[in-house]
Amino acid sequence: MSSSHRGINDNEPSCAFSPDNGVAAMAACYQRFDPAAYLQYNYTPPRADFERKDSIVPWKLACLHRAFTEGDVSGEVLVDIGSGPTLYQVLSACEVFNKVLLTDFLEVNRQELRRWLQDEGGCNMDWTPYLQHVCKLEGRRPSAWMEKAAKLRQAIADILPVDVHSPQPLAPDALPSGGADCLVSCFCLESVSPDLPAFTRALGHIGRLLRPSGHLLLIGALGESYYFGGPGVKIPVVPLNEGQVCDSLKESGFTLIRLEVYTLPQDMRVGVDDVTGVFFAKQRITLN
Repeated sequence: MSSSHRGINDNEPSCAFSPDNGVAAMAACYQRFDPAAYLQYNYTPPRADFERKDSIVPWKLACLHRAFTEGDVSGEVLVDIGSGPTLYQVLSACEVFNKVLLTDFLEVNRQELRRWLQDEGGCNMDWTPYLQHVCKLEGRRPSAWMEKAAKLRQAIADILPVDVHSPQPLAPDALPSGGADCLVSCFCLESVSPDLPAFTRALGHIGRLLRPSGHLLLIGALGESYYFGGPGVKIPVVPLNEGQVCDSLKESGFTLIRLEVYTLPQDMRVGVDDVTGVFFAKQRITLN
């Protein structure tokens, strides 16, 4: 599916910022974010084709499933940093953690998540195929997806505002005094930071939310300089490589456990971004 088919105009101006107003300009850029369009661009085939082993969404789900079943990631409280309008990233988490907190900077994304949580219809995405796929990864029948959806709804304790550029990204009373046991963050930090130093600082900020030796599961884009957050909404991204990801994690007080890389097949480069690959990183906080 081409970008023109989706009504994307590549000639639209992207957000412009300088080192002085970078974070504020990024925040302003996101006021035009369209959850329905974003979901259509990234979470439907070919990027979410569960019949293809090389499709990006099944790859992400497999990485998360493996991370949550290896036995070292455990505890009571998990926080998803920058959930956007998506739920796939916590489908495996609800089997391990009794309390899941979803977070996002944008109220439109928090509203999208609330619509699913309240199960009253009106969602821009049917997460059933995702639930079914994760049930299969867990060795259960796909028909168990309704049970899994109910378990996830029970586990989601709240949907909160977050600002990764603040030294205190969540409200002071959002977490237990000891901190969260695990964080998940997917395609957030590089997409809301004006440059690499801001990305690294944001990693440090969210690291403070973790208890000592808590884990971070991070998924992000490689080689991406922009993506479309809606028709004509071209949002700049910090183009990362594997080395920069590892250096930023180390600088932010994390010890890397595993880094995996996925390279996008040509037919998944569908004009909604210029991403070349995706990384999955599992790490433990060592400094906070």
